[in-house]
Amino acid sequence: MNVFAPVSYVGRTAAYVVAFIGSIGLLFRDAAARAKPGLFTGRGKRLGRANLWAQMVRVGVKSIGIISLVVFCIGAILSLQMQPILNQYGAVSKIADIIGIAMLRELGPLVAAITLTGFAGASIAAELGTMKVSEELEALESSAIDPIRFLVVPRVFATTVMMICLAVIADLMGVLGGMFVCWGLFGIPPESYLNATFTAAKTRDFVSGLMKSGVFGAALSLIACHLGMTVRGGAAGVGDATTKTVVYTIVALTFIDLGFTAVFYYLGF
Repeated sequence: MNVFAPVSYVGRTAAYVVAFIGSIGLLFRDAAARAKPGLFTGRGKRLGRANLWAQMVRVGVKSIGIISLVVFCIGAILSLQMQPILNQYGAVSKIADIIGIAMLRELGPLVAAITLTGFAGASIAAELGTMKVSEELEALESSAIDPIRFLVVPRVFATTVMMICLAVIADLMGVLGGMFVCWGLFGIPPESYLNATFTAAKTRDFVSGLMKSGVFGAALSLIACHLGMTVRGGAAGVGDATTKTVVYTIVALTFIDLGFTAVFYYLGF
């Protein structure tokens, strides 16, 4: 048995992670460089409103239902879990405060992003991966069409914008989930619940969640596009890229959320 095998494995893994992060950074640079001319310049270079709208509908509008359902259930679950503990201290009314702040700052944006990863991120990776193995990307390049401008920028832009919108919807549905449980099971009137939520939650809680959601959306789409456009090995490679997209994105979202939370904690925001 090679005693240096664990060290070698850790080293290879670290090198792969650094290279992957660097590749995502380069893709972001290239997409950002093409975003401005693609959005604002004249005919022949614009991304096309129809293309952008189609991506926004596909990524955002079609995922509203599943995200709303998931976050609503999480709000209800939090209410059921907290009530026995808070009831011991006569503080059942504080459920609204806790759920409101937790949804606005953390759970709303994060759960929405994780759900969107499975709903749209994997789809983006599979779509671009299929185009890669069928040599459609090379066909675009041979036709003097930049794949990053034509494929990546619309998806990154749509996912970033719609992720912010979905975070707002997730915040609302999480609060409503907690409210319906408190109203139906614990006898807390909806008016009292909502008043407590608006009193406890501050503007900075809402803004910090939106800031996170925008970065979540950009990271999600960049990882999906990168893995899709670097597929190798035919159909098996497409499946592998789809799986990696979900796993890598969830890990990345967790670390990004941790970084934001640490910075906000340090700044007192």
